[in-house]
This record gives sequence, C-alpha cells and structure tokens, in this order.
Amino acid sequence: MNISNPNSFVLIMAGGVGSRFWPKSRNHFPKQFIDILGTGESLLQLTYKRFLKVCPNENILILTNAGYADLVKAQLPAILTDNILLEPSRNNTAPCIAYATYKILQKNPDANIVVAPSDHLILKEDVFIEKINLALDFTADNDALLTLGISPTRPDTGYGYIEYLEDEGIEKEIKKVAAFKEKPVLEKAQEYVNSGNYLWNAGIFIWKAANLQKAFEKYAVEIDALFKSGNAFYNTPAEEQFILDQYPGSPDISIDYAILEKADNIYTIPADIGWSDLGTWASLHAIAQQDEHHNVCNSEHLHLHDTHDCMINLPKGKAAVIRGLDNFIVVDDEQVLLIYPKSAEQEIKGVSKEMVSRFGEQYS
Repeated sequence: MNISNPNSFVLIMAGGVGSRFWPKSRNHFPKQFIDILGTGESLLQLTYKRFLKVCPNENILILTNAGYADLVKAQLPAILTDNILLEPSRNNTAPCIAYATYKILQKNPDANIVVAPSDHLILKEDVFIEKINLALDFTADNDALLTLGISPTRPDTGYGYIEYLEDEGIEKEIKKVAAFKEKPVLEKAQEYVNSGNYLWNAGIFIWKAANLQKAFEKYAVEIDALFKSGNAFYNTPAEEQFILDQYPGSPDISIDYAILEKADNIYTIPADIGWSDLGTWASLHAIAQQDEHHNVCNSEHLHLHDTHDCMINLPKGKAAVIRGLDNFIVVDDEQVLLIYPKSAEQEIKGVSKEMVSRFGEQYS
C-alpha cells in the first residue's frame, strides 16, 4: 500500500468522554487529549502520528464533539480545518461514521477508509501498519466490511468478541466473521479463548466508502436518508449548518448494531499488535512500567512505604507520602482527589455521576 495513495483515508473518532478515567478525564478535557502514558504526547497525537504511515495528512479526518474543536486544533495543528468534523450531539458511532463517509464520497467515490478510536494503545506499530495495509488492499478489491480483531491474551469480560470461521478465509490471514458476541461472563470468555477462533473487538474498521454506504442503504435506512440529504452541502460552506440542523435527529446507535451485526460480508484479520483500549486505570497499570513493588507512578516526588500494586497519578511537581496501600488507584487532578480500590474501579463511573449530582457540574 502506497502511503500517498489518494484513495486511502483515516477517520479518527475523538468525541468520547473517557469517564472511567475520572477524575483525570473530564468533560472539558477528556482522555484522548491527556498525556496519560507520560510520553509528552496525548493519545490523540500518538494515534494521528501512527496513521501518517497509512495515508497523507490531508486524508486524515477527526470526528469529535463540537466542544472539543479548539483542543483538536491545538494538539493537531497540521490537520485541515475542513477535516475536523464536529458532532453537535453525541449520537453514538453509526451517525458520525455515516457523516464522514458520505462527506468523503462526495470528494472521492473510490475512497477506502480506516475507522479507529483516538485513545487506544498499540505497542507493535509496525505489525499494526502491516495489518492495516493488508486490510486496505483487500477492501479495495472486495465488497467487504472488515474489522481488525485482537488475538486475546486472557479471558477478559470487558470486551466484545468476534467469532470467525477458520475454514472460510478468502486469504490466509483474512477470515469470514461468523458472529459478534456481547461482553461475556468469565466462564464464557474462557470458552472463547480456549476455542482459538475468537478475537477481541477493538472497534477498528476498514472498508470502501461506497460499500459502507450500500450497507447503510440496506440496514440503516433512516441514517442513510438523513446523511444522503446532505450530499449537496458536503465540502461547501453550507455543510456546517446542515449538520447543526440535522445531525441531532439521527438515531443514537453504534455501527456494530446498525450494520456489522446484520451484514453478511463481514471479515476480520486476527492481529497481535500489543493493543489495549486503555479503558480503565487498571488497564493502564497493567501495561505501564512498574517499580519493584508493582506500583505505577508518574512522579519522582514520592515516598512510598508498604505500598504495592498501586496506580498513582499526580499533578506535575506534586509530592506524596503513601503508606500501607495495596491494589489502589490514587489520582489527584488538583480539583478532585480519588483514592479507590483497583478491584472496584468499575464503580468509578457511577461515583463520578454521584459527585456531579451532589456537588455540581464542575466535577463532571
């Protein structure tokens, strides 16, 4: 795949709130804009740089909430203003992907698109780019909707799974998808991992824009009609007003439910790319560099005693003295201090909502 291929596009979805990373991730400055890995770059910036190996800058589009326009422009100054697509409401992934797809089709009927989240970690970038290019080559020549599947390393109950047919691959690495599975209980997740033909669903998709539009025409008629009605406005000064007026009325539905679970031309590529969706503090703890007591800390100004398996995230320059914590999350963002058992972190999203309800929107 030639990086300068004018038909290759990337859509980076950057509109989420990342509520499980509260209080570091907040409505006004969510997870994708944070240097959560301590690299000096945000997750969005790392994702953008990664995809410059797939297509030219002018073919990368950012899908984000209207409230984050300035953050995107500040962090990605090279992105064309017309390539920052602003959602006036949060209506899940199907409408935003349809919007971007129909806009691109007005420019390039042969467009071949990668859709990816902005806030995932990929450690094996060379392998990732190789798999993406394989997928783009395949979808360029086949009426196929393809999802990159992650080879599972454990029976995780936090991810959806993709079941594929081992004997129905069109090519050695490209497998026909049999079914998408919801997040399973642990016993079922163990069955999936043991079977050998299940993958984690990472939400990374590859398809020709024209083929996705055909799928919308067939399986999501309301979404198709709404965004087709904008064909005369895309890539013109009238586009912004059309989206402001019409987008909030689109169905609130994911691309998985709207298209992927209904279509019969779904394929996957199993990939071992060192992937994590960084969905929680514990997932960051699992992949980050740990000290001899298995603590992950972003500060050198710490005095730890009898403290193990903790995730400690402090503001720059802040010192902390901690004794006697085991398997805890400690996050200080200046306005909010969170000290919470790592084993109960699934409760944090609810706790953050309770804080907002009791004490005000400044804590959202």
